[in-house]
Parts: sequence; C-alpha cells; structure tokens
Amino acid sequence: MVTTADVLDALKSCKDPELDADIVSIGLIYGINVDVDKVKVTLTMTSPMCPVTSLILADAQLRVEAIPGVKSADIELVWDPLWSPEMMSDDLRYTI
Repeated sequence: MVTTADVLDALKSCKDPELDADIVSIGLIYGINVDVDKVKVTLTMTSPMCPVTSLILADAQLRVEAIPGVKSADIELVWDPLWSPEMMSDDLRYTI
C-alpha cells in the first residue's frame, strides 16, 4: 500500500531548478491524500510568475506515478495560501 511517506520521499527528488532545492524542503507541498492506489498532491509555487511551474508540475507527476502501487496521480496547483519563505525547512532557509 502507498503511504504519504512514500509520496513525500518521491517528491524530495523533485527540484526547483532556480533554487536547486527539493520542493518538499522549499515548502511547496500543501497536502497529500492517498486513497489506495490514487494519490492527490496539492502544491504551490514560490510565485504565480514562476517560470518553471510547468517543469515542476510535470516532474512531480512523473515521480508520484513512478511509485510502485500508484495507478493515478492528481497534482493540483493552488495559490491559497500564498507561499512565503517561512514555509521552507529550517535547514534550507539558513542556507539560501
């Protein structure tokens, strides 16, 4: 069975090329819902003007779909709440 931890692990390998950091540490993941073999990930970008949004969304989709046991993945982009630097992990915030 697929777990939230499995999804988080997969998303940790998805990087924002501008920050060279993973989207989990950046704080872009707002929610993960696993329903047997279906996964829904709710995420945001650092800005609505982010030039790499489509790349990050496609990468997240591929990585979640590659998890053994996942039959479908829904990646939903949201803007509420707006992302802020306080959402970054402490380790990342103090290195950027």
